[in-house]
Amino acid sequence: MKQINKVAVLGAGVMGATIAAHLANAGIQVLLLDIVPRETNDAEKSAGLTTDDPKVRNRIAAAGLEGLKKMKPAPFFLTSYAANIETGNFEDDLSKLKDCDWVIEVVIENMAIKKQLFTEKVVPNLKEGAVLSTNTSGLSINEIAECLPENVRKNLLVTHFFNPPRYMRLLEIVSCSATDPAVTAFMADFISKRLGKGIVYAKDTPNFIANRIGVYAICNCVRTMLEMGMTVEEVDAVAGPATARPKSAAFRTADLVGVDTLQHVANNSYELLVNDEQREIFKFPDFIKEMVAKGLLGNKSKQGFFKKVKGEQGQEFFYYDYTTGEYAPSQRPKFASIEAAKSIDDPAKRLRSLITAGDKAAKFAWINLRDTLIYTFNRIPEIADDIVNIDNAMKWGFNWELGPFEMLDAVGVAYFVERAEQDGVKVPAGLKSVEYFYKFENGKKYYYGIVDGQYYEVPQKPTHISLTILKKNDKVVEKNSGASVIDLGDGVFCLEFHTKMNAIGGEILSMTHKAIRRAEEDGVGLVIANDGSMFSAGANLMLLVMAIAEGAYDEIAMTVKGFQKAMMAIKYSRIPVVAAPHNLVMGGGCETCLHADAIIPHAETYMGLVELGVGLLPAGGGTKEMAVRAIKLAEEFEVDATPFIFKNYMNIAMAKVSMSAAELIPMGFMRQGDAITMDIDKRIHDAKLKAISLAANYRPGRPLTDLKAPGRGVAASIKSQLWNMQQGGFISEYDQYLASAVADVITGGDVPAGTLITEEYLLDLEREAFVRLCGQKKTLERIQHMLKKGKPLRN
Repeated sequence: MKQINKVAVLGAGVMGATIAAHLANAGIQVLLLDIVPRETNDAEKSAGLTTDDPKVRNRIAAAGLEGLKKMKPAPFFLTSYAANIETGNFEDDLSKLKDCDWVIEVVIENMAIKKQLFTEKVVPNLKEGAVLSTNTSGLSINEIAECLPENVRKNLLVTHFFNPPRYMRLLEIVSCSATDPAVTAFMADFISKRLGKGIVYAKDTPNFIANRIGVYAICNCVRTMLEMGMTVEEVDAVAGPATARPKSAAFRTADLVGVDTLQHVANNSYELLVNDEQREIFKFPDFIKEMVAKGLLGNKSKQGFFKKVKGEQGQEFFYYDYTTGEYAPSQRPKFASIEAAKSIDDPAKRLRSLITAGDKAAKFAWINLRDTLIYTFNRIPEIADDIVNIDNAMKWGFNWELGPFEMLDAVGVAYFVERAEQDGVKVPAGLKSVEYFYKFENGKKYYYGIVDGQYYEVPQKPTHISLTILKKNDKVVEKNSGASVIDLGDGVFCLEFHTKMNAIGGEILSMTHKAIRRAEEDGVGLVIANDGSMFSAGANLMLLVMAIAEGAYDEIAMTVKGFQKAMMAIKYSRIPVVAAPHNLVMGGGCETCLHADAIIPHAETYMGLVELGVGLLPAGGGTKEMAVRAIKLAEEFEVDATPFIFKNYMNIAMAKVSMSAAELIPMGFMRQGDAITMDIDKRIHDAKLKAISLAANYRPGRPLTDLKAPGRGVAASIKSQLWNMQQGGFISEYDQYLASAVADVITGGDVPAGTLITEEYLLDLEREAFVRLCGQKKTLERIQHMLKKGKPLRN
């Protein structure tokens, strides 16, 4: 196979358009086609257009593209990436398929329509050697192959994206019997690297892997709920994080994907799975059919199993009471077992804790888990060849924290079998002979082969550096309760955070100095990265609240100074430091990245200096670094620093957070030479390579002593705008007070423009302002509100 430079997406509905958007995110040229409208609409008629006009003929594809620009969550990393998409139609533009290396069909889920599109329109215009794939969520690829010529069949695949394609990591690949294995391997590698997808290999069976297991689990929730007389709200309290599954649990997931869509997939399963031992469970009860008939379809109709209504007291929440067919006010159910599980971070221990408790929630969790895991065990080799593909499908497609077989290991296979048999449930003979499904031996991870009872090494991409496996291989060279230093090989070390939400406290700051010293003495570079669910939520606010409550302001000042010292140690180490952030990178986490020589963020990185939301300002060098970057940029181009200062000031004052790594560039958080990684598994590998390349000719810097302060005049200009905003009711008085404090620091304090200042002086200003704000009652209220509610308070 050659490179893939241009892709055609056939079908501009929500799924087709969002797949096109994600291809554009990856820098690929896209041709988005759909049908020609049968007639003009009112707007076209009034403009004097006819069905012969290109604007009319391309209307459906063009509307799909326009819809992407307003869609939430945003399908593009940057809306300007829409320029990568060209629109057209199935009648006038099919000849353009000759320029496309990959053609993806995303039309209605109807076998006859798909076959007709392929045979009549696609195949006659297909480029020789181009890959042809369908985004079907469950139709047979071998049946589709029957209508295609032999030379096309060898390049035919299912590439099943999950919705929304930008955010859902899973992509299921299904080959037909004639697909060339080299094509499958090439596409898996390309989609993994360029689109950042987690690849799972499924069999040609209805609904493939994730929907087969995920929909079974939800159907089982429905049946068990009816048997136990529980409400949908009670079920969702159990079927979420307490059972190592996402917050959307069962019924909020149904609302998210659409109750009608879920019913369609369940019906499809029932119709096609004639030999499935659990076939009857896919028949939904009448109340769900009635919900669909009444248009209670979930998020898209603003009411499904749940709805919210704006009332006098703000948002009011309701759940669907299937016994009455009406909505009932939310009861926010509490169970002792769920409350206990909330305090356990480790998903395996959390799951074990819940199912061994004795209340109604624990009983529901056990029954749903028992049935789902036995059902999943029975699906090998029917839907997949091994447990790794199934576990990854559920983690990447349904956001489970643990896959089904990881869950069995978590609760203990022997315990599971014994308890299931006590319930009178038929346990598969093969399950009784398993001790555990995963094991580590000689520094390698192995999985259990259900078909032959042998253990096999878990496949790992050469570009995937797993810190977990390195730690099992005794590569930890320094460690405390908050962070570790891990030897990545080739003279590069990794500083890994491992506190709750990777919040930065004394242990991490202490280990930062040790990591730098280790890399300076024994290596060539340092990477800052971790395998947690987020890079870092920022500084530890709980410790700060306790210090404020005790009036320990000298201690707070010392802590902040310690944070600043660690950041300056990163910036001025004798070896290059590269940060590899992912997901949430807030406050102190962002400051850590700003002081690194380079950053290699994952594409889905949400980074910001958000301290103003808790009544503070960035004081770990964040405000200082934003000032320095603005001043240096102005010097480089020999222009006034004011516009650069104002732009960087707005990042802090508005607590801006990037909605993708691509947004870090215009925000000034990424610099020339930094790069974005689409594949999250490749992030640490790429950062390591960056550190090695920088080390070849690394020149350590020295703290800056000749910065020209923007001065009090620029601060006064900012403050006058703040006064106008406060008078107009756009910000509160306290917002104005906080933003003014930031203005004073970022402009270099109460000095005339052009006064020479140092980095250390800016750090002093930051620290003094931070401690001063800690003494304000309204700041304490903001911090406490954030800790309690997880949302900022505007007071």
